[in-house]
Amino acid sequence: MRFVKEQVDLQPIVDTVFAIVAQAKQAKKELGEAAVVDATIGSLYDENGKIVAFDSVFGTLKQLPNEVMAAYAGSFTGNPNYREHVYDWVVGDRSKLAHSVIATPGGTGAVSITVSEMLDEGETLILPEICWGSYSLMASMDNLKTRSYSLFEGGHFNVASFRQVCEEVMQQQKKVVAIINDPCHNPTGYSLSDDEWNAVIDVLNELSKQGPVILLNDIAYIDFAYRGEAARDYIRNFDRISENVFVIIAFSISKSMTAYGMRCGAAILMAQKQESVREVEIVFEKAARAIWSNVNNAAMETFVSVITDERSSYEAEKDSYVQLLRERSSIFTKEADACQLAYYPYKEGFFVTLQMEDNAQRDAFHEALMKEHIYTVKVNKGIRVAVCSLPVEKCYGLAKRMKDILDTLTK
Repeated sequence: MRFVKEQVDLQPIVDTVFAIVAQAKQAKKELGEAAVVDATIGSLYDENGKIVAFDSVFGTLKQLPNEVMAAYAGSFTGNPNYREHVYDWVVGDRSKLAHSVIATPGGTGAVSITVSEMLDEGETLILPEICWGSYSLMASMDNLKTRSYSLFEGGHFNVASFRQVCEEVMQQQKKVVAIINDPCHNPTGYSLSDDEWNAVIDVLNELSKQGPVILLNDIAYIDFAYRGEAARDYIRNFDRISENVFVIIAFSISKSMTAYGMRCGAAILMAQKQESVREVEIVFEKAARAIWSNVNNAAMETFVSVITDERSSYEAEKDSYVQLLRERSSIFTKEADACQLAYYPYKEGFFVTLQMEDNAQRDAFHEALMKEHIYTVKVNKGIRVAVCSLPVEKCYGLAKRMKDILDTLTK
């Protein structure tokens, strides 16, 4: 006898990231910090091994009156001032498209609501071949299929594969919902160029002659792009979408504000016609009310206060850690180049991912690394190295150690 719905995957969830994090913690407890390289943690950590929590953010949070922190948000769609400031923060004057914003519990909420509400059961969600694993989990929980496009062709985004997969799915179901995680792709650290984004939009516009096309642009790590404000400029290209293309940007203040546990984000809805935006907005409003009912009021008020009253302090703090990320990633990638340790094209962001075309070899490599007390995270066709939490000192020499271990396996 089954008590849950019939069409659901009953395979227990295996969260490999947290399992490896636990192993790394145990190794540090037994052997000491110096003996262990812990490149598992996907949050920003300082050079002393402490999670980064911006003073500009948490100082503001602590100054909020208790009644503000205790209160419900002004609406289940989010506080009006929050929704307005999110749009200005992310998009600003870069677009003339019709738009709206729905507050969500983290960027995850924005992704999840899109996956749930834009496709019907049995339809197919299009994902990058290398991506955050929760995309697939969300699809399975809504009884959706998935198709993956190859992320890279040489050192560039694989527009040809993206086009081919989208065309095949469009032929099957007369609708396309595709995810592009950019900039600062998780887990490779790749960011599309302006030309690549224009090529993507050309593909979407051509597809839209056959049916509706929805692009979900996951920008969780955008505020840690090495290009600063320029990292948002690709959004200007969205103004070229056809009337049959809809863009949803999934934004995370959890990442941007180093407030991972506060779970606050937004879905930014964009289209050529206001009636198209309103149609999606109505469905998202109902889903928000039905699924989470309310988003963290203190998080929304903190975000608004920080970017209006503490923006310069916030920017200074953030920029110092962006420079630290740049230093860490530069050390690792330069040394990887020197010893010919292959990694996927990296430009900016929290992670560098080693290139492993064979997942069986990846598994063996991952085990061999752990035997040498180097802890990383497995992803499809790769090994993720979290430079976001790896002190500069431990970045030095790491690539060579990893290459030597890999060479021993492949002899």
